[in-house]
Amino acid sequence: MSDLRTRQIPKGDRTKFRRRRFLAWLLVAIVVLAVTVFSNRGAIRDLIEQAAGNDYSGAGHGKVSLVIQPGDSGADVIKELVKLDVVKNYSKTFRLIAETGQVFYPGTYQLRLQMSSRSALELIASPTSVVVNKVTITEGLRIDQVLGELSKATGISKAEFAKFKTQPVEFGLPSKEVSLEGWLFPATYSFEPKTTAKAIISQMVSRMIQELDSFNVRKDKRHDVLTLASIIQKEARQAPDFYKVSRTFKNRLAINMPLQSDATVSYGSGGTTVTTTNAERANPNGYNTYVHQGLPIGPISAPGAKAIDAALHPANGKWLYFCAVNLSTGETVFSTTVAEHEVAVGKFRAWMAANPGWNG
Repeated sequence: MSDLRTRQIPKGDRTKFRRRRFLAWLLVAIVVLAVTVFSNRGAIRDLIEQAAGNDYSGAGHGKVSLVIQPGDSGADVIKELVKLDVVKNYSKTFRLIAETGQVFYPGTYQLRLQMSSRSALELIASPTSVVVNKVTITEGLRIDQVLGELSKATGISKAEFAKFKTQPVEFGLPSKEVSLEGWLFPATYSFEPKTTAKAIISQMVSRMIQELDSFNVRKDKRHDVLTLASIIQKEARQAPDFYKVSRTFKNRLAINMPLQSDATVSYGSGGTTVTTTNAERANPNGYNTYVHQGLPIGPISAPGAKAIDAALHPANGKWLYFCAVNLSTGETVFSTTVAEHEVAVGKFRAWMAANPGWNG
């Protein structure tokens, strides 16, 4: 039996073995290199373009805004990028767009100066680069408060917004409307930085009309629905009460009984509290529903969807009165008789005495 440990490989065979092993490793290296080059061909081309002076390198510096208008083509976008000195070369950037098939959307984008074409296009595609002025308008705000919030969010002066306050016809509304009060739908909006005050108001009016349309409110009924909804918005404190407040007011309207809403009196007198004085309740302005029967001359706040729904779909009930008895919790008592109502008013007064300084 031969001993394998002592067996020798002929010198010629060893040379052939080494040569085959070297060729195998060389083939592996070539394959790896080919795969690497193929998978990184974009980055390699970028380096070549930068070395040739056709492209900036890196993520750039400083800040610059790119505005893409509706209808702008890829070529339009590239021209603007070159003009702003975001990218260096039109052709390089165009080839990259053709390669990636990138699509552009209208908006304002925060970019940097002297970026590589690839970095610029990637930043445009990122949601974080989109610049908007976001503002949330809550239900029940009066128009002066709404315009103040819009001014803070956009940097446009409140006076610029306010000049449209009494021009409802500018936004397609009937000339009989006293103002834009109640017509600016409360919601969260995102506005482009260069959007004008008029365009912003127009968008909010359109949003309110869209909401009314969703409830199938006829055009000739919009004023009354918004007016009642705005009062409900200010008077109701808990969600279920919106529909009971609506029913109470509708019951009064049905028998020609004054609405006697302190919210309308406060609005007409320029007050901000839930309680009103004898003098305020005697003021004959068009919003005073103690003096005048029926609805006031216009809305008193920005009603939300729930208030509009309540104005259109009141709860079932025979109530003629309601009174909040705890302004902290919003607890409200609904009554059908004067005697029941007076008991509720007594509870309200007791709560107010126990909570001095509360103005709701």
